[in-house]
Amino acid sequence: MNNCIKVVPIALRCQQRTISTSSVLEGKRNFRKFNVYNKRGTRVVKEAQKTMAKPPVAIHKRGVRDTGILVDGQYVEIPEKIPDIIVPDLTSCNLKPYVSYKAPDVVQSEFTSLDLFNAVYSQKIIEDFKAGKLQADGSAKEPSVNEQLTPEEALQRARKTGSDIF
Repeated sequence: MNNCIKVVPIALRCQQRTISTSSVLEGKRNFRKFNVYNKRGTRVVKEAQKTMAKPPVAIHKRGVRDTGILVDGQYVEIPEKIPDIIVPDLTSCNLKPYVSYKAPDVVQSEFTSLDLFNAVYSQKIIEDFKAGKLQADGSAKEPSVNEQLTPEEALQRARKTGSDIF
């Protein structure tokens, strides 16, 4: 009876179920999912790829397009298929290719309508006031081009591309 009590815990441990997310496969792996282009094949196949125009196992080009075509077994380059890379001349450029983390933070307040008014109109109003060129209601006797704009024209100019650069 004592022997049966000792055997029961061992039997219970053997009956435990385990869940595995991968199979053992007895050491075998599925290498078909690893794309190793132009590496498989015997020496005969690789020699055929080098010498034959149309080998039995095509050469994988890894997504690179040809810049020509085969005409009567001869490869003919087509200039239109060769990509043109246009690079600007940056010899006099003072900019660096990256911004250092040691660069100071730029803190700028919000650009308000008062700032816009001061940037565009205030200097002309001050000059007109000092020269006495204002009418009784405060409008200019000789208005500038910006002062003659209608609200619709001003809105159209403000929405135009590049209007934020002044």
